[in-house]
Amino acid sequence: MTNNFELRHVQVTRYMMALREGGSLPALAEADDDFKYVLKFKGAGHGTKALIAELIGGQIAKALKLQLPELVFAHLDEAFGRTEADEEIQDLLQGSQGLNLALHFLSGAITFDPAVTIIDATLASKIVWLDAFITNVDRTFKNTNMLIWHKELWLIDHGACLYFHHSWSNWEQSAKSPFKLIKDHVLLPQASEVRTIDAEFKALLTPEILKHIVNTIPDEWLEWEDLELTPDAIRTVYFNFLNTRLAHSEIFVNEIEHARS
Repeated sequence: MTNNFELRHVQVTRYMMALREGGSLPALAEADDDFKYVLKFKGAGHGTKALIAELIGGQIAKALKLQLPELVFAHLDEAFGRTEADEEIQDLLQGSQGLNLALHFLSGAITFDPAVTIIDATLASKIVWLDAFITNVDRTFKNTNMLIWHKELWLIDHGACLYFHHSWSNWEQSAKSPFKLIKDHVLLPQASEVRTIDAEFKALLTPEILKHIVNTIPDEWLEWEDLELTPDAIRTVYFNFLNTRLAHSEIFVNEIEHARS
C-alpha cells in the first residue's frame, strides 16, 4: 500500500511553452521518459510551499481513489533555460534548478464546465469533502481545476491548499477551522452525500497513510529561511495538522451542509 505513494523521478529535457493561465507560470515540458508534463516550479511565487501543497493534496486525492494525473519529481539541471529568450521565464528556470514537481499532461483533455457536465452526488461529495479537508480555495466556478479526459473527471492543481503553511502560526486552530470558503466550491450544489463520504474517507486515511504521504516531501523543499525547524520537524507539523483535521472532520462537514442549505 505505502509504495503506491512513491513518485518517479524524471529529468526535464525540453521547455515547450508557458501555460499562462496559471498564476505561478507552470509550463508544458518534455522529460527523458518521452512524456509531456505540466511542470510546476519551485522558483515561482510561493516557492516550495506551493509544490508541497500540490504534492500532499494530490497524494491524498490518490489515497481516496480520485482521478488525477500522475505526479512526478522533475529535475532541472544547471544549464536548463539559458537559451530562453523571455527574461521572466529564464529567471524562473534558473531559480528552479534541482527538484520540482510535474503532472502528466493529459493530451486532448478539456476544462470541466459545470454547465455542460453534471457530476453525480457521490463523486461531487467526495471532491467537496477532499477540498474542505485540505482547505483548497481553488475549485470554484471561476477556476474549476478539473478536466474531462476520456469521459472521466480528473483533478488538477492543488497548489493553493493547506494555506495555513504560509503563516505557519497556530496550525492547531487552522486544523479545526470550518473552512467557510467551501461555499464557493463549484460542486457544492451536488454534494448531498458528504456525511456518508466522511465515514468512508476517514477509514481510508489512516495515520500510517498520512505519515507516509507527508514523508514523501523532499528535504530540498523544507529548507525555509524564515523558520528554524528541521525538515523532519516541519513534516511532523504537516502530519499533525492533517491528523487533527481528520479527527475533527465534523467541523468542516457541518460547514459544507450549512453552505448547501
